[in-house]
Amino acid sequence: MTAEAIEAGPYAGGPVQDDRPLRIALLTYKGNPFCGGQGVYVRHLSRELARLGHSVEVIGAQPYPVLDEGVPLTELASLDLYRSPDPFRTPKRDEYRDWIDALEVATMWTGGFPEPLTFSLRAKRHLAARRGDFDVVHDNQTLGYGLLGDLGAPLVTTIHHPITVDRQLDLDAAGSRRKRASVRRWYGFTRMQKRVARRLPSVLTVSGSSQEEIVEHLGVRRDRVRVVHIGADTGLWSPDPSVAEIPGRIVTTSSADVPLKGLVHLVEALAKLRTERPDAHLVVVGKRAEDGPVAQAIERYGLQGAVEFVKGISDQELVDLVRGAQVSCVPSLYEGFSLPAAEAMATGTPLVATTGGAIPEVAGTDGETCLAVPPGDAGALAAALGRLLGDPELRRRLGAAGRARVLERFTWAKAAQGTADLYRERIAAHGDAVRGGAR
Repeated sequence: MTAEAIEAGPYAGGPVQDDRPLRIALLTYKGNPFCGGQGVYVRHLSRELARLGHSVEVIGAQPYPVLDEGVPLTELASLDLYRSPDPFRTPKRDEYRDWIDALEVATMWTGGFPEPLTFSLRAKRHLAARRGDFDVVHDNQTLGYGLLGDLGAPLVTTIHHPITVDRQLDLDAAGSRRKRASVRRWYGFTRMQKRVARRLPSVLTVSGSSQEEIVEHLGVRRDRVRVVHIGADTGLWSPDPSVAEIPGRIVTTSSADVPLKGLVHLVEALAKLRTERPDAHLVVVGKRAEDGPVAQAIERYGLQGAVEFVKGISDQELVDLVRGAQVSCVPSLYEGFSLPAAEAMATGTPLVATTGGAIPEVAGTDGETCLAVPPGDAGALAAALGRLLGDPELRRRLGAAGRARVLERFTWAKAAQGTADLYRERIAAHGDAVRGGAR
């Protein structure tokens, strides 16, 4: 960039003024709002940034995110190799558009996961064609090689937590040498993400626990990592006394056979609990796996009629499902934040949660805002669930305290303001660096 361009560009005169709306490109290589937290993050953060007056454009690939009114989506299509009902499909010849598509298919054929890399390459090409359209580019944990170098605007990257944590938990759960080899190949992209993360000037993460792991696992300098807590949509996730409480209902959000979600331990806890409370039953927000550890545990303990899976429901149906539960549960071995915990607490539904990862940062103190148990301990889970189901006053007290904690600490409005503050710092630092290089 020339000195003349610097003087004429958005960085002229130092930091962006606090009252000037920003033009934000928010990148997400996957945006499924019903599975995992990335789609939820993009939807709510983009909406709240827009409410602050900023111009936000989400640039994403399949599954495309669901966005609120006023936030446009630019579709940066992949080959969608993992779509339902034909995951790991082989594309037809006329679907190939360029070498990135060929790379995507070749990586899948050899057992790897290509989307972070291939989305980053497509995003770099797209942003190069739109130089000058944005004040800042915000990457939602793509961490692909394509995002290194000049993107036409300063880069901020969210790392919810290092995927190396997922990799290790999957390796620990793998039952054979062949399965471990398959897990290592699938997670091959984490080597790229580690290299990219170390070169990033500004990383945003969602908890102090994640910050520590980003420094330790990825080797990112601590002074480059900023914590901005995310939260719940407290208007949607709110108490409603008109929703009837279902005796014995426990609700959780989980991907059935992702080991770090700990669902198999919750199923084992339910089996223990039902020996004393036969009305106890579990509703899982997520897809039922037809085989695997969770399905096998349900069959082994005879829980076919006591565990229900629901997916694809509306926001309102999901909120009412949680409101109607006597207890919400987060049985995860690890979480980088835990949106399900914050959302359940916001409804006033009392929470049983493990102490895995950042969950205690969200759930708070055992006996004050939740009941906390060690991760992977089915007996402790069963005891805590039974205690709450049998004590209406404890449920009322923990539910009220949980909602108060979320309102004070974990809202999307607070998250958007903190994120926008980081954007402005990054824009100012980028401008200083560019001007210094031009002299």
